[in-house]
Amino acid sequence: MVNRREDNLVDVGEALLRCLSGFPGVRLKEQPSDGPDDRLRPDYVATLCVGDRSVVLIAQVKTKGEPRPAREAVNLLVRSREAMPGSYAVFVAPYVSPESARICLEEGIGYADLAGNCHLAFGTVLVSREGRSNPFGQKRVLRSLFSPKAERVHRVLLQDPGRRWRTQALAREAGVSLGQVSNVKRLLEEQEWIGADADGVFLSRPRALLERWRDQYRKDRSLSLSCYGMMSVAELEAGIAHACGTEEIQYALTAFSAAARWAPTVKYQRATVYVAGDVEGVLRRLELKEVSSGANIVLLKPYDDGVFQAARTLDGLQLVSPIQAYLDLHAQPGRGEEAAMELFRKEIEPTW
Repeated sequence: MVNRREDNLVDVGEALLRCLSGFPGVRLKEQPSDGPDDRLRPDYVATLCVGDRSVVLIAQVKTKGEPRPAREAVNLLVRSREAMPGSYAVFVAPYVSPESARICLEEGIGYADLAGNCHLAFGTVLVSREGRSNPFGQKRVLRSLFSPKAERVHRVLLQDPGRRWRTQALAREAGVSLGQVSNVKRLLEEQEWIGADADGVFLSRPRALLERWRDQYRKDRSLSLSCYGMMSVAELEAGIAHACGTEEIQYALTAFSAAARWAPTVKYQRATVYVAGDVEGVLRRLELKEVSSGANIVLLKPYDDGVFQAARTLDGLQLVSPIQAYLDLHAQPGRGEEAAMELFRKEIEPTW
């Protein structure tokens, strides 16, 4: 095939034919992508025939379909299209994110992924397919973007999105390696969520990062112990604070227990607390019993100590940061999403 840069990774012809499956008389005749200006050469050129309709198709290929590589491809395709009047331009990648798809459509450029999701529109031909399960790339990207170490960097950046950070200072603040910070910066750059100037990097689209993190967040990574104690919720929260203080165990209230101190919206009947270390010892000290239903306190063994980053003390109680409380709230059943949005409106957004 005539695909100059990434032919071992993405077969453009195969991707296009998969998208056009079901249409009669589909044919692709590949052409050399030669031209006087190498900077404007598309990765792939072919005559595409659908029935009695034909068009010269030019494609730019990326191994990643995130916004930054997509925008790079689109910018080149716009110039290539001008140099080849009448051609139809398509961005092709193993996976094309929704944001990348939007970037393409804004410029009148088609897109296609290796699962057959696409938007192709030329002449009287319109093919738009979404929702096909895609095993290529996106899950791996999200695992890297929202690994526990990466989340530590996100928490620091989200506390003050406008602050400029040098790599070493950001690594020190987040408690991760320089290599980890560099990797997170690269991933955020691919999403176009981070900016940089002479003073360092900063989070340019904090809401986009927080919302994607929220949608990927899994509360089940923390070990959850649902318990019942013969005290009110307020007494249980105070008891946890006293017990953990006495035993020098790190703890912090989260979810409704934290939001009630900042942005109370609903009454809650169950305390939620992160407890590091000897959780079982805390259970015994407060005479709590694990129960399968009717719990009035949930103790969480954190999947990573990053949940305690930027914890605050209010009325003698340790609370997770508003960012962490927002994530935990949104994952709560019932009115958790409502409470999370109120917390965002009152406590998080005003600091941005």
